[in-house]
Amino acid sequence: MSFSPENLQRLLNPRHIAFIGGNDAAFSAKQCALTFNGPVWGVNPRRDNLGGVPCFASVDDLPEAPDAVFLAVPRQAAIKTIEELNSRGAGGVACFTAGFGELGSAGKAEEQALIQAAGDMALVGPNCYGLINYTSGACLWPFGAGAGPTRCERGIALVMQSGMLPANLTMNDRSVPISYIVSAGNQAVVAIEDYVDALIDDSRVSAIGMYIEGIKNVDRFASVALRALSLQKPLVVLKAGSSVLASQLTVSHTGSLAGADDVFQAYFDQLGIIRVDSPVVMLETLKLLSVSGAPRGNKVAFFTCSGGDAAMVADYTDKKGLNLAQPSAATARKLAELLPGIATVSNPLDYTTPLWGNTEVMPDVFKTLIADGFDAAVVIQDYPPAHIHEDNTLYRNDGLSFMQACNKLGVPGAVCSDLPENIDRETREILIEGKITPLQGFDAGIDAITHACHYGVHRNRLLASPGYSAFTALPAPGPDQSTRIVDEFSGKQRLKSFGIAVPDGVLLKPGDSQRELDSFEFPGIVKAVSADLPHKSDAGALRPDLHGAKAVSNAMIEIQKSLKLNNPDVRLDGFLVETMVEDVVAELLVGIKNDPQFGLVLVIAAGGVLVELLQDSATLLLPTDEDRVLRALQSLKIFKLLQGFRGKPAVDPNMVVSSILQLAEYAALQRDSLLELDVNPLMVTTSGCIAADVMMHEIVRS
Repeated sequence: MSFSPENLQRLLNPRHIAFIGGNDAAFSAKQCALTFNGPVWGVNPRRDNLGGVPCFASVDDLPEAPDAVFLAVPRQAAIKTIEELNSRGAGGVACFTAGFGELGSAGKAEEQALIQAAGDMALVGPNCYGLINYTSGACLWPFGAGAGPTRCERGIALVMQSGMLPANLTMNDRSVPISYIVSAGNQAVVAIEDYVDALIDDSRVSAIGMYIEGIKNVDRFASVALRALSLQKPLVVLKAGSSVLASQLTVSHTGSLAGADDVFQAYFDQLGIIRVDSPVVMLETLKLLSVSGAPRGNKVAFFTCSGGDAAMVADYTDKKGLNLAQPSAATARKLAELLPGIATVSNPLDYTTPLWGNTEVMPDVFKTLIADGFDAAVVIQDYPPAHIHEDNTLYRNDGLSFMQACNKLGVPGAVCSDLPENIDRETREILIEGKITPLQGFDAGIDAITHACHYGVHRNRLLASPGYSAFTALPAPGPDQSTRIVDEFSGKQRLKSFGIAVPDGVLLKPGDSQRELDSFEFPGIVKAVSADLPHKSDAGALRPDLHGAKAVSNAMIEIQKSLKLNNPDVRLDGFLVETMVEDVVAELLVGIKNDPQFGLVLVIAAGGVLVELLQDSATLLLPTDEDRVLRALQSLKIFKLLQGFRGKPAVDPNMVVSSILQLAEYAALQRDSLLELDVNPLMVTTSGCIAADVMMHEIVRS
């Protein structure tokens, strides 16, 4: 960190602001002067004023060192000006000027010179739109900021690795309270995690939304995210793009199952970060977290006065994992007394049109169901525009009754419209004033409540578990290093010496006597042993279900012929003859790869030859713990087999978890050389787990 944290605070909350440049700076200065109460200065040697604010010929002529600067000058002039600002003692600069690191090698030297010139100043960008502080009116932004004269006392902060997206979000018609917007640009000096670290301590910030394409420092980002979690400042991320995995991580099934996006998802999950897939869902989720707060759990009461809405809610929430618990017997009896005879007591509750807008009965209806142990509540309600219904008092009555119930019970509540445009601004402001969130659009609204509920559950779980701790990623092999596949027999011997169960087996060389099989327990399986064959089934290099030494001998001859015909370049080191694992309840894949950015990554999946086709997998970062592994295991469809399926015996899942963690521990001890480890399948029986097939990929140290 080359910048001073104090200078970043000066930039985010300035006492005075300077705008340096031509027309872009003039527009920005004029806009800022309308909203900011402190001194606003311009710097341009050829102008008397800049956007109507006093203009000075140079940085040295400014009345004092500015806390914040908006810089919009040509590239070479930018470097010199930043050097002058640093010498003068300015706090920070939002560098609108482009032509630096975003150009690749063509701009790398100039960006390095810019960094050097900045010294301990906080530099936003370069190649960014700047920042807006809606709480103070400080506006270092080259386009219409959507702020106007109205200030935000408390709201969300948006920190984005983009210029146009945050600019578009300032134009939203969703009544989202926004406290700050930062366009981070190239992040040459100040990274996204630095802004988040500074903003989570600000009492005016309720939650933080991020748009990111990559993370510069995963460990610092993680420590900041966990601090936000402990301070109850939810983080919501919209992630685009993907990191490039090292080219050598292509041999294993694990590599195909856990791509870059899966690893990022595991990273966000481990840190309690909410991930969304669209700007709309981001805004609605942040609005809910800011206005109503995060629910304690995922048990949600839904209300409608339409059977159609109730059915849609039931269908959509079932896919999202919300708990639409049904009313208890006592609650159902009370609701039956309050509701018309045509109503059916359920959740979602269709309270029917006879009670629509009834301010005498509906407060009790809402309170009765919500008080039945629910963590959050939602009313599905659309509001007509004035040209359809000039007076929408009847429509608003249910929202006001709902507000009364939620506030009395201390339960987060939201009113969600079917269509995004069907909650007018005045209604939205009434609801927000009463701490009820207006959610705009059925799908985005329910996605938002889902994210908020899952965050509440996840946050409590994470705070009760050990904190984030990552192994350093293994560097890619250097020019004097190579990689190799460890043959299956050698790989199994390594695991066996670590206490991990493998099938009983014998290694035979071509032409060996069969006497080693005299005490062998059949049925058996024969596999070619070769570092050139990471996936033997694909090459026809195994024969299962063999009975007797003669069958084994014939199988070895068949494999040799097949390899000579179809894979003549394969180096055959021998044959592994193993006792077949019987009474198998389920087959899993347990894979570990060394990701170049995040370190060791664990994948748990449905195993066997159809592993990629089934795509039934869960990804975790290491180190991990029993609880996370168990929940990952439970998320798989194959978990049903462990519970006893179609007459098969049930298996203690904790036994499986222990075996997975043992493999993870082995990988951690080998992390200085291990690139990949695939156990596929890990055979699960009622008595234990057996690594039936093993593939290791490692760096050869000279």
